[in-house]
Amino acid sequence: MKSIAAVQAVVTADEYDRGPTAAELDAIETEMPLIRAEVELLDVRIALLDRAPNELDKRRLRKALHRVLSERAALANRVTDGEAA
Repeated sequence: MKSIAAVQAVVTADEYDRGPTAAELDAIETEMPLIRAEVELLDVRIALLDRAPNELDKRRLRKALHRVLSERAALANRVTDGEAA
């Protein structure tokens, strides 16, 4: 009778099995203000899906959009100045 043995998986980690590197985490941290602003804008847009916006809703939407644009500009300036790679 033949014995059946399990084939071992490769011991080294695959490229997709590893976690983020320190550089990747730093890049995420640098972009976090923009990410938060985009999430806030998305929250406003979701809230307005099922109703007609009143004046306060319109102001909230403009404010969230302005914040996203400001954070994008700030991030672009940081990258241009060499603060982030």
